[in-house]
Amino acid sequence: MTSVLYDVPGPKAILRNRLLGVVTVLVVLALLGFIGYRFYESGQFDASRWYVFTFSAVWTQIFGALGRTLAAFALAGLLSLMLGFVLAIGRLSDHAWVRVPVTVITEFFRAVPVLVLMMLLYYGLPVLGVKMEPYWAVVLALMVYNGSVLAEVLRAGIESLPRGQKEAGFAIGLRKSGVMRLILLPQAIRAMLPVIVAQLVVTLKDTALGFIITYPELLYFAKQLTSQQGRPVLQSAFVIGGIYIVMCLILSGVARWLEIRTRRSPKLKGYTPDAGDRDPRLHGDGTVTEVIAMQRGSGKFDMGNGPGGV
Repeated sequence: MTSVLYDVPGPKAILRNRLLGVVTVLVVLALLGFIGYRFYESGQFDASRWYVFTFSAVWTQIFGALGRTLAAFALAGLLSLMLGFVLAIGRLSDHAWVRVPVTVITEFFRAVPVLVLMMLLYYGLPVLGVKMEPYWAVVLALMVYNGSVLAEVLRAGIESLPRGQKEAGFAIGLRKSGVMRLILLPQAIRAMLPVIVAQLVVTLKDTALGFIITYPELLYFAKQLTSQQGRPVLQSAFVIGGIYIVMCLILSGVARWLEIRTRRSPKLKGYTPDAGDRDPRLHGDGTVTEVIAMQRGSGKFDMGNGPGGV
């Protein structure tokens, strides 16, 4: 078979792979069963161990902590994306006086652990006479760290595109901003969307580091809940950890939905019913540059290229 990039397994290889798969599943089930048995034997499933979660006041505080976690994540994620775009464009600048400082800033913030940034903002700035609320220390630390990581992700996505895309953009009369905005960035974002979502999931989980600087998010509340003698430590970890897992799954689901919507969107495909059979927008292999060139021919092109653009 020539449609695959690897050797097609034969009957023996298929049987061996199936046996390895069955053995792996059995080992994982055995480990899970052993853990569940130990939990049962030590009484971790007893109702008395979970009684604290029967109080409505506890859940009210959990939802309050969840809201503060989401508030920090939402603002930090948005600012990270904005900072990532700015730093990525700066790193790709043709001017050394822009590219070199932006590269130094990106590498510096990417190398410093986000927890160190939080502690510097919250405990270090007061030494210089600047006081900061825990919320802003968490948001700013997450913004500069994840923004520098996202800048590298976007830069890698743009540089992975064929050089012909950029050159063809200039050939049809687009300026540098138009080539970046209409050709390179849309393709880079779609190509790197899984990595961007993975970094946002990291941002969501890193909000838990805020408990070290007394930001009252989910982990901080779990620590308070288990700080007294006899409190349910494992049960609190299950509940709080389960909330984090659900939030990450929702975020991944939203990203998947956006990816599908982006792939099916007529606007992003540039499709118009009046186009003829030779319109590249009607063909799956039509490039973005061909689509933009077609739009320019029908009066839709970069505003920066002339007063007649629509």
